[in-house]
Amino acid sequence: MAKIADKYLVVDTWKVVEKGFDPARNRVSESIFSLGNEYMGVRAYPEEGYSGDSLIGSYFNGLFEESKVSAHYKGIIRFLRFMVNAVDWLHTRISVNGEKLDLATSRFSEFSRELDFKRGTYLRSFIWQLSDGKRLKLTFERFVSMNVSNLGCQRITFEPTNFSGEVAVRTGLDFSVIHEDQGRNFWQSIQHGQANGVTAMIGETVNTKNRLFSGFTTDVPNAVQTKLVEADRFIGQDITIKLVQGEATTFDKFVYNYAEKELSTTTEQLWNNALEQAQAYVGASYDELAQQQADYWDNVWKESDIVIEGDPDNQQGIRFCIFNLYQTYHGDNPGFNIGAKGLTGEAYRGLAFWDTESYCLPFYIFNNPKAAKSLLEFRYKSLDYALERAKDLDCEGAFYPIATIDGTESCDLWQHSNLQLHVGTAVAYGIRHYVNISGDKDFLYDKGLEMLIQISRFYATRGQYGQQTGLYGYFGVMGPDEFQLMVNNNCYINLMAKKLFEYTLEVIGDMSEHSSETFQALAARLNLTTEEQADWEKKAELMKIPKDEKTGIYEEHDGFFDMPHLDIHSIPVTEFPLYSHWSYDRLYRYDMIKQPDVLMFMFLYSGDYSLAEKAANYEYYESRCIHESSLSPSVHSIFAAEIGKEEEAYQFFEFATRLDLDNYNRNTREGLHTTSIAAAWLNIVYGFGGMRSDGDKLVLQPTIPARWDSYSFPISYKESKLHVEVNKQSASIKVVSGEAVELTIYGQAYTVDAAGVMISLAKVGMSV
Repeated sequence: MAKIADKYLVVDTWKVVEKGFDPARNRVSESIFSLGNEYMGVRAYPEEGYSGDSLIGSYFNGLFEESKVSAHYKGIIRFLRFMVNAVDWLHTRISVNGEKLDLATSRFSEFSRELDFKRGTYLRSFIWQLSDGKRLKLTFERFVSMNVSNLGCQRITFEPTNFSGEVAVRTGLDFSVIHEDQGRNFWQSIQHGQANGVTAMIGETVNTKNRLFSGFTTDVPNAVQTKLVEADRFIGQDITIKLVQGEATTFDKFVYNYAEKELSTTTEQLWNNALEQAQAYVGASYDELAQQQADYWDNVWKESDIVIEGDPDNQQGIRFCIFNLYQTYHGDNPGFNIGAKGLTGEAYRGLAFWDTESYCLPFYIFNNPKAAKSLLEFRYKSLDYALERAKDLDCEGAFYPIATIDGTESCDLWQHSNLQLHVGTAVAYGIRHYVNISGDKDFLYDKGLEMLIQISRFYATRGQYGQQTGLYGYFGVMGPDEFQLMVNNNCYINLMAKKLFEYTLEVIGDMSEHSSETFQALAARLNLTTEEQADWEKKAELMKIPKDEKTGIYEEHDGFFDMPHLDIHSIPVTEFPLYSHWSYDRLYRYDMIKQPDVLMFMFLYSGDYSLAEKAANYEYYESRCIHESSLSPSVHSIFAAEIGKEEEAYQFFEFATRLDLDNYNRNTREGLHTTSIAAAWLNIVYGFGGMRSDGDKLVLQPTIPARWDSYSFPISYKESKLHVEVNKQSASIKVVSGEAVELTIYGQAYTVDAAGVMISLAKVGMSV
């Protein structure tokens, strides 16, 4: 791949560390050092104010605004919703003798910052060299609590090295932040004030009327004066703090944020209820809360750490990925989803895509089943929106949106929102995958089957039979490969729809046998008939799956094999990304693909395909893939590892774990590639670990990259916790908690318990 790392961070296996301040990289670092806790996220912008290039970004999961779209045809959306930039709850301004701190204009030295994976904190420090010769060391630390989703904590430490005096600090809550993607502010203040030690404001979004309470309390032992400050969409305090040469003085701030998206309470009720919660942190101890944060992360690493010996760069990389997957989502707030940039930036508008079920869900299934279930419950909660969307497209059932924050479609490009049908099958696959691994039949019967039935109805009414072949398929569509527009019989869509019909019918049969009364009630409520089920069975049997039987290569869509060929390696690196350098229609003229399409369904249903079929399709499509999507390299690495292309697998892998740390795509400044971060986990566990989870039994076939001495990873499987460890000589798998499990390891059936099994790599032909 013609993508080069931009390395500027210190390699530390438990931290991200930056030494020295580079204004040109500041926005990149603001993304990399971001903090989040699923409920809220904040970029690593300088809270003291910075007149250089920066994005003040504070985001709350599911808190959104909307704008109108000029739509002229039926089925094209008229409103799009997006995650709105919210209150700057870290707002701080610092001055000494009237001289204001601003890293864009002030003199400073010994700058460093670090993101600590073990403690879940972001720390930044430097020495401010004032114009009169005074030197003041400042250390800024912050965290968003993983234990209390609404809580954010900030500590500033002042250490004057050659003077005693006073420092003036303005701290507050600023609702006047500009939403950069839209070029305007979307907030108005509807109530503010002080009560019982808490300074607070309620902001309300202009269009959607989402409300956000933000209230703070401070602990400043050396404060000599405090004054209330009020302005338009701002409330805060001016605090004068006494400093003594050589002594450290702390300023601690505790902020309670509560977002309300449904207008279920009056403003007065919201104010009183949230204020009571905020008052719990009057007199709080920063050190105690920070220790609770560290304890939380200690448990995370005990449950989910991947250990790599012999490769510190990628050890740091995968821990950065796991850290951000937990920051982005851990299932404490049912009904939330995962935006493509998480809570780290405004690119992709904070919207969730099919990536959630296809790339993110496996991490949570095998590390945090509660979070996996919560992700699927978002789709159930938004089912009514999917039913409405299907009607917009003259179909029945449920059509899940390609991009959403609340369940409504928020992609204003009709060719994506109307033609990309594969989200529904991703949701269905996610249900199947979760239930298969967790054994949670209660979810399947209570919510899963209803979604499957409604999704099947959509695919049964969106497709047609070809007039010459008599085969069923989908016409005028766009598959996962977004460089092929308005095609017929995209192989991925057709095959996944076939699997959807078959699985839905299988679950119907299972539920009608084992929970007959519940099924009958559901069938009656949904008006499900035997005739409808027979129709699904027929369409599954007659589904067109384009394939060259001689070569074993699946044709991405009708006519793909006859498209003009383009040698992707002939494209100058200066023309990437192509969306920015090629005319839009030019993208669709060749057999060049953006990301895995055929390979994607072969990955999801790996057990259905032989090694020879996988190798043939990999060789054909890899040479045509330009990896314009950051999701692409990991899937290619997984296939390369399986078919024995070890060096190629590792080259793709290196891109995955350090995509953002090394800014490979030169767009980390916009926010982290959260769903690609999940793909990096897949890359290790499914790639080198050789795990496959689409069959009745979990499959493991570990290999080890030549550069590594050993690696290990944990997985949750059917209420048991497994530990897999691989070195140059052997692979060992054991149960560390729970009951023994049946596994297929290197093609052989094993019952694995606490004693575990150890297999020589030489004996199975996997030694390095």
